[in-house]
Amino acid sequence: MSSFSEPMLRDNALAGKVIIITGGGTGLGRSMTRYFMQLGAKTVITSRKLPVLEETAQELRAETGGEVLPLACDVRQYEQVEAVIEQTLATYGKFDVLVNNAAGNFISPTERLSHRAFDTVVDIVLKGSYYFSLAAGKHWIAHQQPGNILSIVTTYAWTGSGYVVPSACGKAGVLALTRSLAVEWGKYGIRCNAIAPGPFPTPGAWDRLFPEPLRQQFNPNAKVPVGRVGEHQELANLAAYLVSDFSAFVNGEVVTIDGGEWLKGAGEFSYLEALSPDMWDQLAAMMKGQK
Repeated sequence: MSSFSEPMLRDNALAGKVIIITGGGTGLGRSMTRYFMQLGAKTVITSRKLPVLEETAQELRAETGGEVLPLACDVRQYEQVEAVIEQTLATYGKFDVLVNNAAGNFISPTERLSHRAFDTVVDIVLKGSYYFSLAAGKHWIAHQQPGNILSIVTTYAWTGSGYVVPSACGKAGVLALTRSLAVEWGKYGIRCNAIAPGPFPTPGAWDRLFPEPLRQQFNPNAKVPVGRVGEHQELANLAAYLVSDFSAFVNGEVVTIDGGEWLKGAGEFSYLEALSPDMWDQLAAMMKGQK
């Protein structure tokens, strides 16, 4: 086993914490929840599909021996968000951490999207994040309790990206929300940070965004300077650190975990990686001849 795919924090590093994870039933949300439970946290996972959540909860209890409460919630409905918090408090008596992970996306030329498709993505990503953040913050502030909000964004939250415009708009808003609330709510003991993951294959989103014909034509590994995609434990390790007390002085930060992918794409001359040693020799000779 590679060291980067091993758990990072010490046993019981999250003991005593209660963590709400939106979109916690599948993909990266499931992987983060699993590790939080392994570290002793009590967890609440939400999504719109309760059967999926219940199946995941059963599996995670068996894998970790930990506690997880599955609750159906459409993050676009504030009343449902409040209901999740109320049920969490009724079950565990408190909650310490919110992970804004629920998301939606379409890969499409923007002109092919309906306004409803645009609304669907932005409402889940941005509205869902500020609804949950607002409800959590109101509770923590009213009860003079410290809190911690971790949001999952993307690297194109700050660069923008064609063909995923609704997602780019929504994630950019979540990043602004994170940085703004970090400043405003720091005085209440509430920290806000974000993670911007690169390619981390998941059965659901990955298959939708990169169906097999596309995957063969556009090899994700080739876009990443370290030559591979991410493993879920790597992201779970980072998330666990940021929701733990070990990161108590980290506030308003977005941590990129993408093997250098976005920097490679942003570099004007990154395409020169395609040159062979012989071609570099020819180029050097040509440049020397021009002096």
